[in-house]
Amino acid sequence: MDDHGDITDTLAPKSDQLDNVELSSGPRVFTVKSVDVKKDREQPVHVFFEEFPRPWKPGKNQRRVLGYCWGEKSRMWTGRRMKLMRDPDVTYGKDKTGGTRISELSHIEGPIDVPILISQGRPSTYHVEPLTELATPSAPTVGQIADCVDLEQLRTWHRAHPDLRDQINARAEQLKAAETDGLNISAAATPGGDQ
Repeated sequence: MDDHGDITDTLAPKSDQLDNVELSSGPRVFTVKSVDVKKDREQPVHVFFEEFPRPWKPGKNQRRVLGYCWGEKSRMWTGRRMKLMRDPDVTYGKDKTGGTRISELSHIEGPIDVPILISQGRPSTYHVEPLTELATPSAPTVGQIADCVDLEQLRTWHRAHPDLRDQINARAEQLKAAETDGLNISAAATPGGDQ
């Protein structure tokens, strides 16, 4: 049994969509890859992201926010970015289940208060900020992964770049095996280290 195994993949809910619990560790920024509009009355809009394997199926008020801020033609949303967060106060029926909410959007010039309807049709507003993000780090190259001696850096890449997880996992296993064998890869690989 591998006591050092990464459990990230085992935490995903058995679901066909992005669930709010997957945002428990904090907000995440996503890039819209495509949008499907279906005849389903409950969840007619499926927003697919570059960074996530399952679609987000926003509720009616979050769809109102997207339509108000980005326009009602969902084909125009492709390539735009949004920051999603988990709102623990969202209720479903009588249960406090939490929900996925937009906090920031690209392609808006300033803060926007979107008119929405809350319980029993009462009018309210939903506040959205323009997306402020640091430059997105590019994916590591195969060479950078192979040369990396920092397990924490590998973990960061693992979370940020799902398509590279096989290479990242293989490199992490190499480092763990070398550590078990008593090799000091870090010193040997660092300029000026013991060689």
